Amino acid sequence: MKVALVGCGAIGTVLAKAIDKKRAGKVKLSLVYDLKPEKSKALVKKLKLKPKIAKGAAEIYADRTVDLVIEAASQQAVRQYSIDVLRSGKDLMVMSVGAFADKKLLKNVKKIANLKGCRVYVPSGAVLGIDGVKAAELGGIREVVLTTRKAPSALAYSEYMKKRRACLKDLKFPKTVFDGPAMTAVKAFPASVNVAATLSLAGIGFGRTRVRVIADPTIKRNIHEIRVKGKSGEFVTEARNVPFPESRRTSYLAALSAIRTLRNLSETVRVGT
Repeated sequence: MKVALVGCGAIGTVLAKAIDKKRAGKVKLSLVYDLKPEKSKALVKKLKLKPKIAKGAAEIYADRTVDLVIEAASQQAVRQYSIDVLRSGKDLMVMSVGAFADKKLLKNVKKIANLKGCRVYVPSGAVLGIDGVKAAELGGIREVVLTTRKAPSALAYSEYMKKRRACLKDLKFPKTVFDGPAMTAVKAFPASVNVAATLSLAGIGFGRTRVRVIADPTIKRNIHEIRVKGKSGEFVTEARNVPFPESRRTSYLAALSAIRTLRNLSETVRVGT
């Protein structure tokens, strides 16, 4: 299977290296593209098998040998490229899944994918229990709560925090900085709670999924806790994530989840829902 990569930053580099080292199944990286050409060039230099550097997204759409396009750039990239990727008859893997909080975009993505017979893949990411949520949803779910704890420095970048003039620099104790629906959370923290979007898509939607974001100066790892209540019972999962060894800004589990998703595509036996 030939793939193209959009986004040559931290997560894109992790995925490209995994493909290059044949850790991602029977997959070949054919094309890479980034809005900043220097990032594409820097990534290709790190790989044994040299993919072609696309000059623009249109070059990816036009390449009929590409089976799958991996978005590893941003929510804006999902909004900008996903429809055209699917229109070109290619499957799509989305890492910046928070973009799907946009109901119109999600509806159009599903519509075009159905018309073209394409598939859209969303890795489980940095959380545990997505399989369980998908199964429980069939029986009926009453409540889903995601509690994310991160170091203050990992949240201070957000325009949401800046607009509220929230100072997290000298924080001594854990502080809840957001408590509300996933719909709002993924927009308030676009680079921090994509996990909320994945959880929403697997379960009861962006409006009913509750998200709590806590700035916690006492932790060194990102912590994601999921609590689900429904007709099939209740369950709680907690992931205490370490960063990827080669990219400290990327969750190790999120990177492995994406690599695992790629491997699933070429395996004859798949475990889990």
